[in-house]
Amino acid sequence: MITANIRQVFEENGFILSENQQKQFEKYYNLLIEWNEKINLTAITEEKEVIYKHFLDSVYGAKYIPQNAKIVDIGVGAGFPSIPLKIIRPDLNFVLIDSLNKRINFLNEVINELKLNNVTAIHARCEDLAIKIEYRESFDVAVARAVAKMNTLAEYMLPFVKIGGYMIAYKGADVQNEIDEGQKAIEILGGQVDDMFTYSLGEYASNHTILCIKKICATPKKYPRNGNKPKNSPIC
Repeated sequence: MITANIRQVFEENGFILSENQQKQFEKYYNLLIEWNEKINLTAITEEKEVIYKHFLDSVYGAKYIPQNAKIVDIGVGAGFPSIPLKIIRPDLNFVLIDSLNKRINFLNEVINELKLNNVTAIHARCEDLAIKIEYRESFDVAVARAVAKMNTLAEYMLPFVKIGGYMIAYKGADVQNEIDEGQKAIEILGGQVDDMFTYSLGEYASNHTILCIKKICATPKKYPRNGNKPKNSPIC
């Protein structure tokens, strides 16, 4: 039974779930599989792989997130890492951004079915939202998982983060190369590498890394650039 598998995997990795949290993860899994038949959400559908590679992987970033933080998830896709983080940390407040409306429709159903409070899903490009006064430098934390390389990702994320807040990027084993390539972008956009945390997902993945970047000064007003420039012409 998936609920038992979720409980066991999380407990073995130091996360104790309540009965309600277990049920929320089970509902989330069922919705993910159901919707994946209609729209492309994930190539990972086998039960244990989803638990390890999506659910467990997502929650490791919680150690860097302060109580009651306001968080923006850039390119949220099927809801990772934000939905698992919200399940284990109900105190957190989320804005989920994705450029594909079908994914936003899926996330709204997840939010409703799991009865998640203080979670809003927005259909938009992050470059467009980050220049708006109500979003710019207004979040305690920005998170992203499997979105872009660091020199692009920093331009997507750091404009949302208030000074003193954090950009949390979920990365693989080659994170140092990305840091080296993205160091100039991180500095220009107001960030500074603060910490890295490497962990294993057992047989499913090794050497996953969470990179924590602190926002130490304001992002120059000309960033982020529009017209897909962060991706096509990253700062270097």
